[in-house]
Amino acid sequence: MTARAWAELLRISALFTVPGDALAGAAAAGRRPDRSTALAMGASLCLYEAGMALNDWADRDEDAVDRPHRPIPSGRITPRAALTAAGALTAAGLALAARAGRPALGVATGLAATVWAYDLRLKHTPAGPAAMAAARGLDLALGAVATGAGRARPARTGLAAAALPACLLSAHTYAVTAVSRHEAQGGSTGAPLAALAAVAAVAAVGGAVVGERPAPVRGGAVRPPRSAPARLLLTALTGAYLRTAARPLAHAALNPSPPLTQRAVGSGIRAMIPLQAALAARAGAAGSALAVMGLVPLARALSRKVSPT
Repeated sequence: MTARAWAELLRISALFTVPGDALAGAAAAGRRPDRSTALAMGASLCLYEAGMALNDWADRDEDAVDRPHRPIPSGRITPRAALTAAGALTAAGLALAARAGRPALGVATGLAATVWAYDLRLKHTPAGPAAMAAARGLDLALGAVATGAGRARPARTGLAAAALPACLLSAHTYAVTAVSRHEAQGGSTGAPLAALAAVAAVAAVGGAVVGERPAPVRGGAVRPPRSAPARLLLTALTGAYLRTAARPLAHAALNPSPPLTQRAVGSGIRAMIPLQAALAARAGAAGSALAVMGLVPLARALSRKVSPT
C-alpha cells in the first residue's frame, strides 16, 4: 500500500509525458540526443515529480474535504514526507541539470522556480494556467540547451531554435490546465471549446513541414523532414495528437459534466506524447519521434494499474 500511495502521489501514470520534452527540444536545436540530453531528461523527471508531491502537500486541506481518498488526507503518506520528497527531488533535478552544463542549470532553475510558484501561490489564481504552460515550455527548452553541451554552440542558439516548439507545447498545456479548473464541478462549455480551438491551431502549426535550412548539416545535427516518408510520419503523428486530444474536448463541450471534463483533461495530458513526437518529427528527428511514441503503451499500462487521483 505504501508503494501504491507514492505512485498515486507522484502521478506515475503521467510520468511518461515528460521524456518527450527533452527529445523534442534536442530535435528543435538540430542535434541528436546525447549524454547531456539524458541528464536533462533525468532533471525533468525529478522536477516533474517534485511538483506532484508539492501539489498534494499544498492542497492537503482542500483534499481532506473534496478528495479524502488521496494519499495525504487518507493518512497513507504524511505531509512532512511529501514536502521532504518535493525538496529532495528538486535538489536532484538541479544537480542533474548542473552536470549538463551551466545553461542547462539556468533553465532548470527557472523551471524549478516556476513549479514551486505554481504549487504554492499561483495554482488558484488567474496566472495558474500560464505558469503551468511556462513550465512545459521551459522543460522543452532544457533539452534544447543541454544537448550538445560542450560544443562550440551558444546556448541562445538552442533557445532560439526551440522557441516555436516550446510555444506550441505551452499553448496545449495552457488549454488543458484551463479545462482542469472545472473538472471537479463541471459546468463549463467555454473552456473545452477554447481548448479545442487551441488544439486545432497547435496541430495546424506543428504539422506544417519545416523549410530547407540554409546552412549545411554537420556535427551530429538532424535535418528537417523532406522525404515523403518523413512527411507521412509527421502527418500521422499530428493526427494521433488530434485524435487523442480533440474528441474528449468536444464531448466535454457538448456535455460539461465532471466525468467528461475529467476525461478530457486526462486525454489532454496523454496527448502531450504524440505532440512531442510530432514536434521531433517536424525537426527531422524521426528516430526520436518514434522513441517518444513508444512511451504510449507504457503510459496506458501504468494508468490502468494506478488509479487517477
